[in-house]
Amino acid sequence: MPLASPVQGLLAAIASFFFITLILAVILLFCKKTRKPETRNRTRDSARTQPHAELTSIATFDSASFDPSLNQISMAELLDATKNFSSDLIIGDGSFGFVYKAKLSNGVTVAIKKLDKDAFQGFREFRAEMETLGKLRHRNIVKILGYCVSDLDRVLIYEFVEKGNLDQWLHDTVTESDDVDDTRQSFCRLPLSWETRVNVVSGVANGLAYLHGLEKPIIHRDIKASNVLLDSDFEAHIADFGLARRIDTSHSHVSTQVAGTMGYMPPEYMGGNTAATVMLDVYSFGVLMIEVATQRRPNWPAIVDGKEVGLVEWSRTMVEQNREIEMVDSNISREELSENKVKEYFRIACNCTNEKTRERPAMKEVVKDLEELAS
Repeated sequence: MPLASPVQGLLAAIASFFFITLILAVILLFCKKTRKPETRNRTRDSARTQPHAELTSIATFDSASFDPSLNQISMAELLDATKNFSSDLIIGDGSFGFVYKAKLSNGVTVAIKKLDKDAFQGFREFRAEMETLGKLRHRNIVKILGYCVSDLDRVLIYEFVEKGNLDQWLHDTVTESDDVDDTRQSFCRLPLSWETRVNVVSGVANGLAYLHGLEKPIIHRDIKASNVLLDSDFEAHIADFGLARRIDTSHSHVSTQVAGTMGYMPPEYMGGNTAATVMLDVYSFGVLMIEVATQRRPNWPAIVDGKEVGLVEWSRTMVEQNREIEMVDSNISREELSENKVKEYFRIACNCTNEKTRERPAMKEVVKDLEELAS
């Protein structure tokens, strides 16, 4: 029995050690579990306050001007000019944001685009438009005058183009606002003449040829009637560069997402090829040419031999049957049409909408063909 006491003491000491160790292990495990959610929450909170890490590099600047005639502008002035972005002043709905007509304190009337701050694409669009339009100067490209950032609000300031967009002139009959005042004027738009339509598509072609001919070509990726603005002389200005991408010397931009608008997108997209090249713009331009001449929306089906087909297939069938004059919008007087020139017009459009990418012409060739057509 005397020997049992030291043994029992040793066993008691060992048991106490393991018991204390077990308690410490449980405490440590509990602390780790309680800390992990805090870390995740901090990450989520950070993501909410900073939708994209790159935003911080831009958010440090309040505003910037790309035009010497425009002074540095504050968000406060833009809020005042747009009456706190009143819906009464909306003149368009571009990708990821509304466009407002407003008069600045210096008396200059501008178009102001406020990007949707809840959309990730909105931030990407903001950067794309700043980097792209800020340095571009061409008579057929809409001019960006500057931008303004305040917290998560991102605003682009454009030159105001008087006649609105081409889609309105082709498919709407009434415009609502002719001034930024409360007084509104409504009037019916007269159908565009054939000569005006040819001049408009020629302007778009010139703008695209310029973009594609840059040292680092730019693909617009969303050529459509609503992205073509018309000035007081009905000169075309390509707008909305939110989906635009610069491409490298291989003349392609690898993208995992399809960009564009239904009806204007090329057939290669349907086959799963989302790599963007300048030929994407060429196809969309060809669709636009057909739309401008026929006044038919690209996403509306047409009837050929009793079945519904797309606008491009319908136009190709009509051309094969030598029925080009029948395709022209009925609002255009047949007396102002030259059959040979109408045929040539649709020949150019069909070449641009060729299903085979390699067989579509470059925009500089299209410009040349349209110049000959207008002569």
